[in-house]
Amino acid sequence: METHTRPDAPLAGVRIVEASMLGPGAVTTHLADLGADVIKVEPPRGDYLRETTWPLVAGVSLMHLHISRGKRSVVLDLRTAEGREVFLDLARGADVVVEAMRPGGLERRGVGPEVLSKVNPRVVFCGISGYGETGPYRTLPAHGVAFDTWAGLVRPEPAGDGHWAIPEHPSTGINAGPLFAALGILAAVIRARATGAGGRLEVAQSDAAASMDWLRSETWRAYERPESEVTGNRTDGYRRREPGTAGMRDGVRYQFYATADGHILLMASERELWRNFCVAVGRPDLFDRHPGSRYADHAVGDTVLRAALTEIFAGRGSAEWLAFGVEHNVPIGPVNTPRTLAADPQFQDRLPWLPAERLGTDQLPSPIRFVGEETRVPGRAPELGEHTGEILREVLGYDPPTIARLRESGALGAPGGPKTPGGPDAPGGAPGGSGTPGG
Repeated sequence: METHTRPDAPLAGVRIVEASMLGPGAVTTHLADLGADVIKVEPPRGDYLRETTWPLVAGVSLMHLHISRGKRSVVLDLRTAEGREVFLDLARGADVVVEAMRPGGLERRGVGPEVLSKVNPRVVFCGISGYGETGPYRTLPAHGVAFDTWAGLVRPEPAGDGHWAIPEHPSTGINAGPLFAALGILAAVIRARATGAGGRLEVAQSDAAASMDWLRSETWRAYERPESEVTGNRTDGYRRREPGTAGMRDGVRYQFYATADGHILLMASERELWRNFCVAVGRPDLFDRHPGSRYADHAVGDTVLRAALTEIFAGRGSAEWLAFGVEHNVPIGPVNTPRTLAADPQFQDRLPWLPAERLGTDQLPSPIRFVGEETRVPGRAPELGEHTGEILREVLGYDPPTIARLRESGALGAPGGPKTPGGPDAPGGAPGGSGTPGG
């Protein structure tokens, strides 16, 4: 098998054919970062991921530059019989086919999972979409934040003028969904290589958002049982506390504090760590008066102690407190924003920017590190159809006359045809549309 990546890469020799629109394509980004050869099959108009989000870097969206990095792009019009045959040829030599869009898009083009399994019994088919392949919302158009509002992670924020606003928030479902899908793909590939039989899996980004927040939802579920069975912990007198903060909102030994130049997070909820803090700041009296329980004691509501800690933390800068935590074994956490994070020394040590000179814009590397190996720098996100000829020649072994015939037939897109990306099978498109590869 031809390989597009370094032979020593962890996933060298794994080939993935991807049909995606917008954010769900991130499932294969993680695998491409690890060395898989990811072939992104695009319709003649392309994936409008390239222009739909901001910021734009030299006219190309940051999201495309990040999500599509390390991949190769081939244009196929699956409305044509010839285009479908090329797609099936790609699937014959692939370990995985990914449908990262509205469910059923490939099936509507005649190259769905049942057809693919006939031409390649060992192929793994993974579908990743907004709400999955079942349930009343399966055809509901959506974008990333919808999966988090569905899962209860993002709530409406009063705008102050009688309206409501979407608050600043991390995007959970749109990122967790691809991670879960990548994990499932690797498990399925291992099984397929051992048994010779592929399989089919599907992941919903909404499911992933809920799964990432399992502790809150499972706690509320547990609280539906009698209080005689499900309680809080001993430290809190077995009082039930709302999930999510577990008493930390009103905590004292587990709380934010202002420093001389910012904020830190104190997390001295274990008695031994709390003693370390009190002794190290020269205030053993605080421990003597407020020793607390051995574990999970946030000193909830202790306003006297909170006032004392407020005064203590205001006397030093954040960097000093972090050094203090390291020296005295006290859990003190740094508090950053997305803008300040890159200046943090821990970030600089572990997440060196992948260079804009290579990728079009500075990007974060994969957090997966192989000890003793250098961080791999993936290739830049491809232009639409950039690798069409290369893939037909090197992967499928097509000769020049065959490629010329395909171009003439329109299977590779009409020469000079429209280049405006789009696609109703994308997460926000109209159901049953033609946004799969092929337009």
